[in-house]
Order: sequence, then C-alpha cells, then structure tokens
Amino acid sequence: MRPFLIAVAALGIGLGGVALAVPVKPGTAVAYRQGLYHAILWNFVPMARMVQGREPWNQAAFAGNATSIAFYSTQLLQGFTPGSITPRSEAKPEIWQNWADFSAKMKNFEDASAKLAAVARAGNEGASKEAFRQTVATCKSCHDKYRRE
Repeated sequence: MRPFLIAVAALGIGLGGVALAVPVKPGTAVAYRQGLYHAILWNFVPMARMVQGREPWNQAAFAGNATSIAFYSTQLLQGFTPGSITPRSEAKPEIWQNWADFSAKMKNFEDASAKLAAVARAGNEGASKEAFRQTVATCKSCHDKYRRE
C-alpha cells in the first residue's frame, strides 16, 4: 500500500506543477475574482445593515459574515493574472502597471478582514462596528484607484 501512496503523491506533485504552468484565460480570471467579490458583497451587505441600524444587531451572524470575508480576502489577489481584462472586467490596467501598490492594498484588505473576523468573534459590538468601518475603508482605497465604476 505504501508504494501506491508514494506514487500517487509523486503524480500529484508532478501534475500540480503542470497545472500551474498552464496560462489562465482572461475571462476565467475575471469570473473567478468577480465570484469572490460577489461572495464578499453577500456577506458585507447584512453587516452594513446592522452597522447602520437598519437591521437588529446579531453578533453571531456578524461574526460569521466576517469570517467568510476574511477567508475570501485571502484568495482575491490570485485572480488578477496579467492581462486579465475583458469587457466584463471592472479592473483598470493600472493594476498591473502599479502591481506593488495594488498588491499592498489587497494585503491591507486581507489584514483588515482578518482583524474584523477576530474582533467580531470576541463579541464586542462597538469594536466590531469600528473594525467593519476600517475594513470598508481598505476596499475604498483600492476601488478609487483601480476599479472602473
């Protein structure tokens, strides 16, 4: 049984390298990142409604949404493959011209999202609302510069 497992692991490692070498079509990258952004928005909206007082505060739901956002945030940057702009894309070419700045802004969002999830799990409503506002500010800093409206 052990030789079989070793062979399967070696095959998996070999195929993993091949899969990474295959270029991603621009439309596929756009669909991937837009899917993540839609999932983030799905979680942001009920949180915003709670923060604005338009929905009753529910710390458990807020923390669950924050945890989802933190997870999705770690996957966004990989969806910005070079040249992945299509008519459906809202990304500006400046992303790839200023990659260091863009990736730093994405890292800020990832860090803020992780902090938001941790604060929300701790259960303090006021701190959760403030962490949410800080996370939203990281979104805005990137959208202002790198997203077509």
